[in-house]
Amino acid sequence: MNSVKLIGNVGREISMKEFDGGKMLSFSLATDEGYTNKNKEEVKNTVWHQIVVWRELAQRCETFVTTGKMISIEGRLTYRQYIDKDGRNVKRTEVTAHKVEEVQKKQEASA
Repeated sequence: MNSVKLIGNVGREISMKEFDGGKMLSFSLATDEGYTNKNKEEVKNTVWHQIVVWRELAQRCETFVTTGKMISIEGRLTYRQYIDKDGRNVKRTEVTAHKVEEVQKKQEASA
């Protein structure tokens, strides 16, 4: 089964494109992961994911997916390959989302 669930903050690269079949929204999502090393120090690492949303869901997401917003996405991994304008072969891994929701932070929920 190809299934992905991520919770993170939207990056700056928000792009909406329109096609004959509808809209496509793409953006980056930052997730944090951490661990404690052998010196008992907490180590945090930010991982960036490229997210793609299509059609009606893209249109709905356009209203609330903004830079810095914490969201939850569910989808599947997709892989694509293309030749860029400089003639280089580019491989991309993306998450094609089928569910996108805004996540309320604890302090917002209690206000």
